[in-house]
Amino acid sequence: MDKNSVIGIVLIAAILVLWGILQTPSREELARRQDMSDSLSRAGDQQLAGGMMTDSLSATASLVPAERGDTATSDLKDAYGDFAVAASGEQMFHTLENDLVRITISTKGGRPYSAELKQYSTFDGKPVVLFSGDSTQFGLRFYHKNKAIETNELYFAAVNPSPSVTVSEKRDSLVMRLALNSESYLDYIYALDPESYMVDFTMALKGMDKVIDASVTNLDLEWESYIPAQEQVRKNENQYTTIYYRHYQEEVSFFNARSNREIQQENISTGVEWVAFKNQFFSSVLIAENSFSNALLQSTAMPEGDLYLKNFRAELGLPFGHSASESLRMHLFFGPNKFSLLKKYGDFRLEDIVSVGKGIIRWINQFVIIPIFDWLSRFIGNYGIIILLLTIIIKVVLLPLTYRSYLSQAKMKVLKPQVDELNKKYPQGKEMEKQQATMALYKKAGVSPMGGCFPMLLQFPILFAMFRFFPTSIELRQQGFLWAKDLSTYDAIVSWNANIPIISNIYGNHISLFTLLMTLSTILSMKLSDTSASSQQMPGMKAMMYVMPVMFMFMLNSWSAGLTYYYFLTNVITIGQNYLFKSFVNEEALLKKMKERKAQPAKKSKFQQRLEEMARQQASYRAPKKK
Repeated sequence: MDKNSVIGIVLIAAILVLWGILQTPSREELARRQDMSDSLSRAGDQQLAGGMMTDSLSATASLVPAERGDTATSDLKDAYGDFAVAASGEQMFHTLENDLVRITISTKGGRPYSAELKQYSTFDGKPVVLFSGDSTQFGLRFYHKNKAIETNELYFAAVNPSPSVTVSEKRDSLVMRLALNSESYLDYIYALDPESYMVDFTMALKGMDKVIDASVTNLDLEWESYIPAQEQVRKNENQYTTIYYRHYQEEVSFFNARSNREIQQENISTGVEWVAFKNQFFSSVLIAENSFSNALLQSTAMPEGDLYLKNFRAELGLPFGHSASESLRMHLFFGPNKFSLLKKYGDFRLEDIVSVGKGIIRWINQFVIIPIFDWLSRFIGNYGIIILLLTIIIKVVLLPLTYRSYLSQAKMKVLKPQVDELNKKYPQGKEMEKQQATMALYKKAGVSPMGGCFPMLLQFPILFAMFRFFPTSIELRQQGFLWAKDLSTYDAIVSWNANIPIISNIYGNHISLFTLLMTLSTILSMKLSDTSASSQQMPGMKAMMYVMPVMFMFMLNSWSAGLTYYYFLTNVITIGQNYLFKSFVNEEALLKKMKERKAQPAKKSKFQQRLEEMARQQASYRAPKKK
């Protein structure tokens, strides 16, 4: 190993150590986080105690808006004006559900109070609830008689005759009304189809032009939600929990989920088509029929150990034309981040919520990996077997490239004795001459030093595509295989609670068996395919071959077991392919063929022949004529 390689390895190790030290929180930071976590937990307990829904409460819910005008106090009239009639009341709950989702609507604010996905559960067996409780905000803000009115604080009444609407055979709806009188009211209309995660949501304003100030041209829709942890590994889930949004008829953008900033904010003055509050496998999405006129988005990270991962907030502008009757049409999606499902919603491009990469990586996932994965899922229920078959299919397709790479390495191997002779012929100090002689040898033998690397480089996009696909694939969630209980997270065979400096921050407090097998199989595969000739040309390369797998072992120890299982399978199949190729490639015949090629005169390309012909003609033209 040369001096530069040693320095490079030392620098890499120093960076890893420094990174681990910097990531270790100070005692003051740990104390601050603990205090914040304790206070938020107490607030959450109080909220659950005071705001928990019960069946008895729903059963006694009044179905007719109460007359509150006579009882409105002067204080309420001063604060709310004509809306004082809706400023007091009793919070009751109504449900709209089908076989997939149950949405609870509160009379306070007429807003979605909770959204439960019926076919999914958390890691500890509880229902997946995307949001729940009075901490969730969803309502309009506007001005009436120069008073700021927020519908989230006002009481609606259900127009439906029943407090529970179950959608089974055809679309049904739930209407919540904020009524000032018989001529002026605001309806929130929730309509749900069978077997759908999408709710059609309409704000119908009747006679509201008389009560909303004439200066108001936009109604502000405020949406806020605390995102609860659904998965066992908070760190992994947090890396995918963020806000996504799409600019009007443009690309999809998102906040950096891995940012160290506690608060991220974006003020968008142009149109926005939709906003998604997303965690690793589920999302709540608010979609405009046309577009929101502007948006203010904010993400706040919750402290470690809290019940929630992050707090998301969106303030969205809705154009208001002051007509006697207006309808603001939107859609609410409460469901899983499944690429094929989201893609069915057409021009909304909701599938961009799923993090499958960009550029060629996204193309490979969208048009190759996901279709094959979904096709295999139709016939096979075990996802460990599906990953195995997917790996075999990919390796078979890449077989020509793999063979070409092996053949190039075999040529380098048989030329090694001749390269060793050149190393002896040119002593130290004549590296340039040695390099030129070596390249001349390769050229005469018809060997390219990069011939084995280039086919492998073409396979890297697929490896990166898998790196993006497996951690976000909801199909792997809670799917066990062999010793792995959940292929969407790491497969710990040994774990500990003690905090080991540097090790705990970089490697984690567990050992993932698939990651360990991936590392060992990578080292074995590299050792079997190593060519001594290449090692002679780049002495530090041989050491780096063994350092890199160890670095990836540290990096991937906490990643999806499905990902490291795939990499392990890829290595095992590659080793098997190399043994198969070895039985077909006769190194003695290969060397004989290269010697015959060296004995032949170098064949000039047509381009080179044309250049030489042009040079001869030019020399003949310039030559002086004999007298």
